Amino acid sequence: MSSEIARPPLRSMLFVPGTRTDWLPRAAASGADAVILDLEDAVAEADRAAATERVAEVVAAAAHDLALFVRINPLDGWSAAAELRAVARPGLAGIVLPKVGDPEQVRFADRLLSWCEREHGLPDGTFALVPLLETARGLRSAFELAAAAPRVGYAGALTAPGGDVERAVGYRWTPEGEETRALRSRVLLDVRAAGVAHPVGGLWTRIADPAGLRAFAEQNRGLGYAGLMAIHPSHVPVINEVFSPSPDELARCARLVAAVAAGQAAGVGAVAFEGEMVDEAMAATARLLLARHGGVG
Repeated sequence: MSSEIARPPLRSMLFVPGTRTDWLPRAAASGADAVILDLEDAVAEADRAAATERVAEVVAAAAHDLALFVRINPLDGWSAAAELRAVARPGLAGIVLPKVGDPEQVRFADRLLSWCEREHGLPDGTFALVPLLETARGLRSAFELAAAAPRVGYAGALTAPGGDVERAVGYRWTPEGEETRALRSRVLLDVRAAGVAHPVGGLWTRIADPAGLRAFAEQNRGLGYAGLMAIHPSHVPVINEVFSPSPDELARCARLVAAVAAGQAAGVGAVAFEGEMVDEAMAATARLLLARHGGVG
């Protein structure tokens, strides 16, 4: 069993094909918190060996400030296990595991990553694991999958149009997202209950529709997600903005914390603050927001 390591919040996780590692500078320039180098859907089978070698070289070089994740192929054979071993080395932030439907798949990946950490002399739990819930069974088992290993740091519902999830569930995608709101909400609650601190959802596939992206991101943020996966660098600034508190919001949090602290010092549990009644529960939420986004609380 892997030990728990604190994972940073990731507002944006940008997919980059494993065959196009030369796009990393553009990904970095977009402001993405993390990049997912994709060895699955974005790479033809004939190109996977060469792409895996190149991705492993990029991870090992660590010539970047990005958190690098790699999406391997489903762990149903030696080739995917070899992919994982090739890229699980110093410089890697984590593995993205597709088509997960059974907790044993998560536990198997956890064991493989533990062996890789020992092979490279890394602390147990260094590599995060991101199970992609792309099947009906995976979505139904979100709690069990997220709780299967402490290294599961990011998880959520991916509800893109026309992809694996739409095919598995049978919904008809609309830009408003009402047909998947309940699904995203339930999966969010499941992964939160399993201890995932930073639930990440997605995806928005319309490249030239930033207004639609913003509405979708705000809807996910309103539900409680901490970030989104993205497929185009132009989407990253919008996503980062939506999932970042504004300076005014952070300033209000600091004032709220101070007001509650002053009340507690005076022996009062709940205090009036800017037209609302607040107490320690609200102060704890404010302190968490300040801590995650560079404030002092």
